[in-house]
Amino acid sequence: MRTVYTDKHRLRDAKIEIHEGTIVAPFECPRRAEIILERVISQQLGQVLAPNAYGLEPVLAVHDAGFVQFLETCASDWAAAGFGGEAMANCWPTRTMNSPHIPEMIEGKIGYYALASETTVSEGTWEAALASKDVALTATDLVLSGERAAFGLCRPPGHHVAFDQFGGYCFLNNAAIAAQHALTKGAKRAAVLDVDFHHGNGTQHIFYKRDDVLFLSIHGDPLHAFPHFLGHAEEEGEGAGHGFNVNYPLPPGTTYDSWKAALNQALARIEAYDADTLIISLGVDTFKEDPISFFKLESDDFTDYGRAIAALNLPTVFLLEGGYAVEQVGINAVNVLQGFDQAAD
Repeated sequence: MRTVYTDKHRLRDAKIEIHEGTIVAPFECPRRAEIILERVISQQLGQVLAPNAYGLEPVLAVHDAGFVQFLETCASDWAAAGFGGEAMANCWPTRTMNSPHIPEMIEGKIGYYALASETTVSEGTWEAALASKDVALTATDLVLSGERAAFGLCRPPGHHVAFDQFGGYCFLNNAAIAAQHALTKGAKRAAVLDVDFHHGNGTQHIFYKRDDVLFLSIHGDPLHAFPHFLGHAEEEGEGAGHGFNVNYPLPPGTTYDSWKAALNQALARIEAYDADTLIISLGVDTFKEDPISFFKLESDDFTDYGRAIAALNLPTVFLLEGGYAVEQVGINAVNVLQGFDQAAD
C-alpha cells in the first residue's frame, strides 16, 4: 500500500488548546504525523509519495465559499485587528441568537464559523489544510486509477468540518472532499466509514440529505463525548438521504468485542449499499491509552479490524483522522493498514 505524505503539515503548529478548563499544548501536534511516517517506513508498508496540487475546486464542491475565504484570511485578519496569540473563538450564534448576519469583525466572524473553542487558527493553518486535502485527493486518485488501497497521511485531520464550520482540530473535511471527488470522477456511490473515537459530525452534515454517499460512524456516545450535539442513533438522514446516515454511539469503557460488533454491522450495511469506493476516516483514538477517549482497544485489535475492512473487497482510501496517544499512534495506524494488506493478499 502506498502512502501519500507532505512535510507541509508542519505549518500547522498551534501552541495552545483549552482542555478541561486549562490551557495546554495541543493533543493534535506535528509529531503525530512524523511518528506514523516513521512506522510506515520501518515496516516497509510501501512507497511514500508527495501529493499533487488540486486547487480549490474540490474544496468548494463540499464547503461554503464564504467559509473557505474566512479560513484563508483568519490568521492575518486576527493579527490586523491587533489581537495577539492565536485566533480563538469566544462567542457563538447560540440557540437564542440565531441571526442570518455574518459579523465583519474577526472576533464575531470566527465565532460564526467555529463549532468549539479548543481549536485555534494559527499562522500556517490554511496552508497545512490545503496540503492535507491534496494528500487525501492524491490517495483517492491512486485508488480510482486501479490500486487496491492507499493511505493519505492527512494532517490536520478533517472529519469534524461541516459545510461551513471548523473545529475539533479540523479545517477542511478531507474525507468528504475525497468522497465527492470520487463521485465527480465517475463513481456512482461512495461509502465513508468513520472509525475515529469522535463522531464525524462534519461528514454527516455534508451528506445528510444525499443518497450517493453512505456515511457510517462508530464513536463515543455524544452524551458523554465530543462533539456532544450530533452522533445519536436516530440521526438517519433527511429527504433523499434518509437511511444513508448510520451512527453507532457506544458507551464509556467499550471493549473491542462490542466495538467489533458495531463494525460488523457497519460492514454489512456497506456491502448491501454496493459502493464503488470506500473512504475510511482512520482515527486510532479508540486505543485504550488515548488521553481524550474512553474506548479500550488494544494494538492488536487494529490489525484485526484492518482485515475485516479488507474482506469487503472494495477499492479503499484510508485517511488519517485522530489518535493522540502519540507514542503508539504509529503502531496502531500502521497495524490497520498491515491487517488490510495481509487480508487483501
